[in-house]
Amino acid sequence: MSKLFTPIQLGGITLPNRIVVAPMCQYSSDDGSMSDWHFAHLASLAISGAGLVVLEATAVTREGRISHGCAGLYTDRNEAAMKRVVDHCRRLSKNPIGVQLAHAGRKSSTHVPWEGRSALGPLDNPWPTIAPSALPYDTRPEWHTPRAATVDEIKAIVTAFGAAAERAARIGLDAVELHASHGYLLHQFFSPLSNKRTDAYGGSLENRLRAPLEVAKALRDAWPKDRCLGARISGHDWHEEGASIEDTIAFAKELKKIGYDYLCVSSGALLGQTRYTIGPNYQVHLAEAVKKAVPGIAVRAVGMIADPDQAEEIVASGKADMVAMARAFLDNPRWVWHAAERFGLTVPVPPQYERAAFKAWQGSKLARPQNFEAAVKA
Repeated sequence: MSKLFTPIQLGGITLPNRIVVAPMCQYSSDDGSMSDWHFAHLASLAISGAGLVVLEATAVTREGRISHGCAGLYTDRNEAAMKRVVDHCRRLSKNPIGVQLAHAGRKSSTHVPWEGRSALGPLDNPWPTIAPSALPYDTRPEWHTPRAATVDEIKAIVTAFGAAAERAARIGLDAVELHASHGYLLHQFFSPLSNKRTDAYGGSLENRLRAPLEVAKALRDAWPKDRCLGARISGHDWHEEGASIEDTIAFAKELKKIGYDYLCVSSGALLGQTRYTIGPNYQVHLAEAVKKAVPGIAVRAVGMIADPDQAEEIVASGKADMVAMARAFLDNPRWVWHAAERFGLTVPVPPQYERAAFKAWQGSKLARPQNFEAAVKA
């Protein structure tokens, strides 16, 4: 028996298993509109067998994009382009599909990763950035300093999140995930390292949570309750003066009160100069802490999860209700099929690929002898 391959109810939808494809920025959009690259990339993930596929971090305003290539949901053109991709995926799989909504704040206006990830220069068509406080993400001199957002600008961003959720609902997506981690705008409000405001949006934890919770409520109001609403939150800034796990738990409790269906607990990426050790399960203890402290809401673990036995242990032991993986799926889009083999299970496979299934193709035993040995023992 595998806990990883049991269904889970999230709000009004059911995932056929506890495996989630985490959002992965592709930096391949045109003014926020998804391209043919997404058509191919997401089709492959749609047939992966994962219980839920979450589309990449999608900006709610043009200025909220990380780079010129980031996806968005702020124009009709963006909406039509994403619908084209989602409709294609729907023709391939019935498994749920969601989208992560985000605003990058002071981490906006940067190069795509393969061009260096640094801030856009004056000849790169940069744009002004905003943040809770006028503090740059990175100490390097070429990094831009954001403008501290006015209260009116904060309110406009709250409205933009709600409008993007309405677009996602029209597209027909099953889930929306609020991005409040990885050093982006809502995380910037949450952390005392990046929020030095002295008004109602800064200072105490209650004040630092004000903007993230206003956005969270706007999404809850805009998103249909018969679908699924979740959030990715940050469990640790990896800095002694940063937000604590107790702060994260307080945030999680408020999201549960608002009516969120799940929480994905990540960490880090708030400061460009911060360094921390990354290894297998390095964030799982954060998800476990939230799960223990906030019963009644599903919790997802993420971060260097790559092996089926590793994923199974996280879920079966009760550390988290689900696991999410990103690069593991870039490396192996058939991860779910191979994990099922490990546990002696079968999962639906497109009929076009059935002749390569574990029990149908002798070559699979050569390609994955560990799975074959496990299946024999099962």
